[in-house]
Amino acid sequence: MAVLAGARRRGLAWGVAVAGAAAAVGLTLVALLVDLDTADRVASLVGAVAGLAGLGFSAYALVQPDGGGGGGGGSARVVRARGRGAVAAGGAVTGNAFGARSRTVDGRPVPQPPTPGAAGGHVSARGDGAVAAEGDVRGNAFGDGSEAGSR
Repeated sequence: MAVLAGARRRGLAWGVAVAGAAAAVGLTLVALLVDLDTADRVASLVGAVAGLAGLGFSAYALVQPDGGGGGGGGSARVVRARGRGAVAAGGAVTGNAFGARSRTVDGRPVPQPPTPGAAGGHVSARGDGAVAAEGDVRGNAFGDGSEAGSR
């Protein structure tokens, strides 16, 4: 379903690009074949319509859920960590160790921070040592010298 939404967005972007190119060619032809006064009026009208269309698209984008842009329901996860030692994790995050001297009980090496998953959501940790987690998060060690099992 996310692939269809991406293809739809690309199709819409190409449609807007083609319409813009056609408008530019049309305005140039009007200026060359008619007169500049008429071209000025046509350009003003086209600019007003484009401005209203942009306003409509902006309002639509504002009311979409996270990761919106069509397709309904957010499909993108936003994961942000800001600050020294801040950790933000989203999705299925199991058996990780974050922080100096942290480890999982079974002795697995500490992996890189997780990448965002496909489910919708917003996870944010801000400030020194802040921790935020969302989704299936279990068996993790957060903080200096912490330890946890990764069952």
